[in-house]
Amino acid sequence: MSNPTAAILVIGDEILSGRTRDENMYHLAGVLSAHGIDLREVRIVPDDHDAIVTAVDALREAYAHVFTSGGIGPTHDDITADAIAAAFGVPIVIDPEAERRIRAFCDSRGMTYTVEEQRMARVPAGATLIDNGLSGAPGFTVGNVHVLAGVPIIFRGMVEVVLPGLAHGRPLTVRDYRVQRPESSIAGELRALAGTYADLSIGSYPSMLDGRSGTTIVVRGQDSGRVAAAIAALHAAFPR
Repeated sequence: MSNPTAAILVIGDEILSGRTRDENMYHLAGVLSAHGIDLREVRIVPDDHDAIVTAVDALREAYAHVFTSGGIGPTHDDITADAIAAAFGVPIVIDPEAERRIRAFCDSRGMTYTVEEQRMARVPAGATLIDNGLSGAPGFTVGNVHVLAGVPIIFRGMVEVVLPGLAHGRPLTVRDYRVQRPESSIAGELRALAGTYADLSIGSYPSMLDGRSGTTIVVRGQDSGRVAAAIAALHAAFPR
């Protein structure tokens, strides 16, 4: 039985401009693999309502789960909640529980609850809240779309909240083997080996070590025994 699939939609002009390095996709890929969910696609879109709606509609039809990152803060360019509501054809509402959590966070920090804080309590009607233990303002789930904060430490916390409730498959085993030879010199043998282990994903990547060119071969699969066998075959084919 195949694993559930997922995609991540990273939202933000700051990512596309190169001013901010995205960490959330890297983190999500690792935890999903360990959980037995296959991350199949990553998209990055600007803070543009129509672009978000189009991407969400396409991804939620193609994959079991969609995780979004960014655009649920208090400022004018935080438009993700509105776009998700539009994608699902539901109104945006102020959620009483979300508002209670944000008010409580403000009170605990001696902050004034303002209209800006209230923006973070706006969610699509019918959404389920995702707890945020760091800054109070929750994420939310609508259908198979999980809407998370863009700040990496908050994103990671929200992922930990969401994952236990998701169906999962077999975790992915990943191992690598470095060959001190260029790709072109091992391509034929590697092609044959990949055919023998067609149930695994075997990729080759040029690399440099101590000024010498080589190839790192990465083997991925759900069957740890088969992955180990493929690594042993690599040792035999390309002894160090």
